[in-house]
Amino acid sequence: MQDALAFLKQQIRTVPDWPEPGVQFRDITPLLSNPRAFRVLIDQFVHRYFDQQPTAVAGLDARGFIIGSVLAYELNIGFVPIRKKGKLPFTTVEETYELEYGNATVEMHTDAVKPGDRVMLIDDLIATGGTMMAGKRLLERLGATVIEGAAIVDLPELGGSKRLRDSGLPLFTLVDFEGH
Repeated sequence: MQDALAFLKQQIRTVPDWPEPGVQFRDITPLLSNPRAFRVLIDQFVHRYFDQQPTAVAGLDARGFIIGSVLAYELNIGFVPIRKKGKLPFTTVEETYELEYGNATVEMHTDAVKPGDRVMLIDDLIATGGTMMAGKRLLERLGATVIEGAAIVDLPELGGSKRLRDSGLPLFTLVDFEGH
């Protein structure tokens, strides 16, 4: 597994000073465009969750949709999109969370999960943890149990993974990058 993780980490491009000076953006698009790397990535998650038997995968807008929908397909379970506000056509519940500058809101359909569902929540990256925490709260408000949060990349210096774990959310990430 260590070789697989090193391989995946090598596929992630660092773009300096984007979207603003001082930020080291971790770009997963090269990982997604390489068919071998994408297969290795999905296999890491499939092997982790196969025996845990979640009833659904919830993916956070937007890169969590890419990984989450493929993972749901491979596990033969449903996929739940958690979207930015205003993108879903049916009755929704919403959760607002803080960003570095301002707020954001995510929402999901009220019938996306039901009490007793065991959901794994996925995104591409954990920075401050706000988006994943908001997704967790939405799922729990509808009665689901979030069995674990998962991401490809953790940026531990930003404190999100610690914040999520401190809230009681088990967390699984594949690679860490130091620095912002």
